[in-house]
Amino acid sequence: MDSTLTRSQYVRWRNAIFAIFLASGVSIATWASRVPDIKSALDISNSQIGLLLLGMGVASIIGISTGPAVMARTGARRGMLSTMILLSIGLALVGVGTTVFAAFPIVIVGLALFGFGNGALDVMMNVEATAIEQEAGKTILPLFHAFFSFGTVIGAGIGWVATNAHLSVVLHAAVVATAILVAAFVCIANVPNREAVLDPQEPGEKPHWRERMHVALSAWREPRTYALGVVMLGMSFAEGGANDWLALGTAEDHGGGTAMGAAALTVFSVCMTTVRIFGGPLVDRFGRVLVLRTLSVAAAVGILLFILAPSLPLVFIGAALWGIGASLGFPLGMSAAADDPAKAAARVSAAATIGYIAFLGGPPVLGVISEHIGLLNTLFILVALVVASGLFSGAAKPLATKSAPATTK
Repeated sequence: MDSTLTRSQYVRWRNAIFAIFLASGVSIATWASRVPDIKSALDISNSQIGLLLLGMGVASIIGISTGPAVMARTGARRGMLSTMILLSIGLALVGVGTTVFAAFPIVIVGLALFGFGNGALDVMMNVEATAIEQEAGKTILPLFHAFFSFGTVIGAGIGWVATNAHLSVVLHAAVVATAILVAAFVCIANVPNREAVLDPQEPGEKPHWRERMHVALSAWREPRTYALGVVMLGMSFAEGGANDWLALGTAEDHGGGTAMGAAALTVFSVCMTTVRIFGGPLVDRFGRVLVLRTLSVAAAVGILLFILAPSLPLVFIGAALWGIGASLGFPLGMSAAADDPAKAAARVSAAATIGYIAFLGGPPVLGVISEHIGLLNTLFILVALVVASGLFSGAAKPLATKSAPATTK
């Protein structure tokens, strides 16, 4: 059984998971910030860069899909440590393959390890974050996702400094990988061993891993999982679509140029992160369903305005509304999945799998469609998906079985 945590234990646990979200964001931005240098060092074409991205994306989806199996085998605590070690090795291997050997195959192997590790980690760190939210008794999951965003900003900033200082990719990757490894061991030391997230218990109490795997997959048999999946699917498509296509749509389809494209994406990101930081109290005051429906309207209006805007100022207003609207669908979907602590791990794993597959797989699908009907016309698909998300948001209504927090003060 899980023991009651002291206030100090709870704070250390919460801060450790904040740091893991941050580290995940830093790792992704580290790779992304050095793509031009990697391309130059390997002397490869844009299509080969696309192949690297595809390899990492496929590995990430495999990691996300198998995250529940890893957690069933090891528990969330050991699973997070293992996957952080794996993604660190992958990141370092990308650096070695780029600078030391200038070998495309080594880089793609490194990215596969990096993608798989980050994908599986995403599932388990969200399971832990929802468990922390249950202990707190208030909505704080959006704040964890804000820490991921902080991590991407920090990682991009470090990448900018490293590039301007002409640091080699291998040195940059090695330093970040080492920092993540150190953070992994420090953070996991502050994460409690908990039966609710399938961590191994005393030998006499530990169920067989096949039994834990059965529990981990049980949520896929529940209709509510798929209803929440629609909520998260629409918002994940909206977020992922903006990350990959908003800047391009501003620069080319609206004629703003690359600088305005980057600025529009910045507006989107700032608005989304701001709502994630301050949105928790709004959810506690007005409820998940009303907030989700309101945000789905904001996202739909924002995307429509972005598509149809006759001037750049309206494009930026559309980007802002798009960011506000897409901000909380994913974290609130996982909060809803965790309402019943006894089944939280299984339900959060399933919800995270749906959301992340949409986040990673959606933008490439939009890209393929845009080749036939144009980018702005393709974005109407996002409008339909966020409307569907709003219509299904009733599934996020808190369950009657939701328990009170157990943390001692």
